[in-house]
Amino acid sequence: MSDFTMPSLGADMDEGTLLEWLVKPGDSVHKGDLLAVVDTSKAAVEVESFADGVVQDLVVEPGTRVPVGAVLATMAPLGAEKVPAAAAPAPAPAAAVVAAPHPPHHAAQAPHAPHPPHAPHVSSPLVRREAEKLGVDLTTVSGTGRGGAITRADVDRAAAHPEPRAARVTPYARRLARELGVDLDQVPAPSTRPVRAADVRAAAAQAEQPTTPATPEPTTPEAKAAKPPASSQAARREEMRRTIATVMARSKREIPHYYLTATIDLDRALAWMRERNRDLPVTERLVPAALLLKATALAAAANPALNGFWVDDGFRPGAGIHVGVAISLRGGGLVAPALHDADTRSVEELMAGMRDLVTRARAGRLRRAELSDPTLTVTNLGEQGVESVHGVIYPPQVALVGFGRVADRPWAVDGLLGVRPLTVATLAADHRATDGFTGGRFLAAVDERLQHPEDL
Repeated sequence: MSDFTMPSLGADMDEGTLLEWLVKPGDSVHKGDLLAVVDTSKAAVEVESFADGVVQDLVVEPGTRVPVGAVLATMAPLGAEKVPAAAAPAPAPAAAVVAAPHPPHHAAQAPHAPHPPHAPHVSSPLVRREAEKLGVDLTTVSGTGRGGAITRADVDRAAAHPEPRAARVTPYARRLARELGVDLDQVPAPSTRPVRAADVRAAAAQAEQPTTPATPEPTTPEAKAAKPPASSQAARREEMRRTIATVMARSKREIPHYYLTATIDLDRALAWMRERNRDLPVTERLVPAALLLKATALAAAANPALNGFWVDDGFRPGAGIHVGVAISLRGGGLVAPALHDADTRSVEELMAGMRDLVTRARAGRLRRAELSDPTLTVTNLGEQGVESVHGVIYPPQVALVGFGRVADRPWAVDGLLGVRPLTVATLAADHRATDGFTGGRFLAAVDERLQHPEDL
């Protein structure tokens, strides 16, 4: 038996809210399968399983806020049957199983997370097959068998008297429907599970397809109620700003920053990019940010002292070059999910990865590893007209790279003055881990890679 616990999705996360279960008791899962959606102060994150197994009990109900390390579900080895409730030991209170190294000061008072009332106790695979055949969602069935186990009679009764549609929508999907203005009655209802956030997003995307001329703003009370409450959006933005303020204040308080800048000539890189784009479909064409990201990843591989973490008064190198890409969210806020193994991926793959991250970050569909794995962060504010970026390091990382806008400026090449496309690269680094000599080599390596774009 093993536990699935609330993961830590960044140095600034002490607790999170379980928004939605993507599995139910009795489901077999494999490492990497999605289990749940967790809400941090910055984004909704899809959390995957760390190992193979069979889901036994869902300990925490959707909508419950629990500390990092609290048990969310119990799992048995793959192939094991669901343990009847009468024989299963009672789960420990959530507050008693906190495994985070620095739990929040109020973790000791965290309430016991009860079993959800609709967590089914199924003791027979025949019952599960019967439920699947009849289209019955077992999470909505109350068991009458021994120890609360669901029997075939319970399934037959549920099939004959199905619960209303409203009982078969997860709380997160319901909240998301309000925010996106989606009518839940118009969302296709899966036969074997509740409506989830993914179903709501699909319905919203379908509704966005232009079919009729634009309509005026809704005026009826029902239509207005479907729009996201401005107060809840404002509260979420304020919470995110408080979280960012806390971690950035910690960074400036604990990390002795030093800054270096270098002006980089992008003439060769942009010429190569334009030539490469001629052979690519419009939807896959490159932008300068992809080249800058790849050059940074290669420079980090050549200077590993800037790729990793400062933990327990010492430097711990990263397991790979996982570059965090700073993304601004609609309505305010910032996240920096990781592009894994950026040094080994082609520029085209990085371009596709960036597009995917931006889309999912703004839709609230990031994965756990994307938020917890970055070993180095890159921020590019060139599109905002910024000349240069002097960033604040995201602890426990030891470096942040910033790029300003690409602008045509006077530049001398081989003694001849001309106009070239230039950008200013800035390195913010932790002086405990490195010094200016190492930082200078890193920026020189970024410049060198961009002068040979064909090797990126």
